[in-house]
Amino acid sequence: MRDKTQANSAEPGDRLIRAGAVVFFIGAVATLVTVAPLFLGAKPFPTYMFGLSMFMAVGFLVAGAGVLRSVAAGRRQARGASR
Repeated sequence: MRDKTQANSAEPGDRLIRAGAVVFFIGAVATLVTVAPLFLGAKPFPTYMFGLSMFMAVGFLVAGAGVLRSVAAGRRQARGASR
């Protein structure tokens, strides 16, 4: 029996994974921008800028939650198909 889902259909955790990737990328850029003056000998950014680096961790957690949600949906679907 073929699966009737389309290739471009969104799964339950896809939006969380995409949002997590975007937030992680913003955090990665903020980390590079914040750390660069330390290596270049320039005046460091204010302390609150280092807080933006935490977006990497937040993005990682959001994407991880999306993966877990996708796995749970797949398990529910497989359990429903086996009955």
